[in-house]
Amino acid sequence: MSAEHLEQRSRVRVALLSISAGIVVLGLKYLSFVLSGSVALKSDAIESVVNVVAAIFALGAVVFAGKPADKDHPYGHGKIEHFSAAFEGGLISLAAAFILFEAAKGLIYGVELKNLGLGLAVNLVAGALNGMLGWFLLTQGRKTRSKALEADGHHILSDFWTTVGIVTGLFAVKLTGIKWLDPVMAMVVGLLLARTGFRLVKESSQALLDMEDPEVLAKVLAAMNRVRTWDIIAVHEMRTFRSGRYTHLDVHMVVPEYYPVRLAHDLCEGFGKRTLEEADIEGEVHTHVDPCGRLYCERCPAEGCTIRQAAKTADGAFILEEAIAAGPA
Repeated sequence: MSAEHLEQRSRVRVALLSISAGIVVLGLKYLSFVLSGSVALKSDAIESVVNVVAAIFALGAVVFAGKPADKDHPYGHGKIEHFSAAFEGGLISLAAAFILFEAAKGLIYGVELKNLGLGLAVNLVAGALNGMLGWFLLTQGRKTRSKALEADGHHILSDFWTTVGIVTGLFAVKLTGIKWLDPVMAMVVGLLLARTGFRLVKESSQALLDMEDPEVLAKVLAAMNRVRTWDIIAVHEMRTFRSGRYTHLDVHMVVPEYYPVRLAHDLCEGFGKRTLEEADIEGEVHTHVDPCGRLYCERCPAEGCTIRQAAKTADGAFILEEAIAAGPA
């Protein structure tokens, strides 16, 4: 069984675990609301509904993204993971609006709190489970390069910190007896959720529009400088785009103009593969081979070059500004 197949099976198992754990957490949070009557705990339960729905959608995205490239999808199916993250962001925003509505009702009409201590105890257990689940999803999403799982992990971790804030606030309600603090805490939860939802939608939309990722560019360029050989003289017109966990890299590579076609081709292909391995990036490199044209003599370290027109005087390290710029005509 291939490493990629094993990694895909791991993604599916993690997504299934997320759904199962999410249902357990939802049940505990709903129980804490029923026991206490707290609007803030109700808002926490509403967010858990979103977590379960998002986890189900993430499972579908992970399964679909694992399908290999085909005639209709030559770049694979990975972008469905960005759709999943955007969908989750939309759900979070919808939940935030509902929570803010419930909080406003609580402020206007007041709330009737019951067994607040017991409700808080149950919610603390649910929060602890959520914290462990969020950390697990985030680490597994990064390990398996799954944007859907990573987005789910970020969301559930934000839910964990929301629970911590709610419990802290409701302890203050229990100690002071000031009941209007309960809907105020729910309102804070709603605003934090709205922020999380907006961030997820923004990041996913940028990925779907193939917006360049400066972090990926910097990572690729650093790897290039570590694995380059002297006859990769320069790179330019470098571009990347993500399709789920898969990165596509387009780059022009400058080689000595006297190299035969076969030698230049093999050199650039090997350099591209070593770059991805060094950067620990799953993807592919499309290269365009450019002859040096005697335009890079000042940075070229080739010794005994019979066509050199100037001595080497400059550092030949690749820099980002040149790597993404157009090359000389």
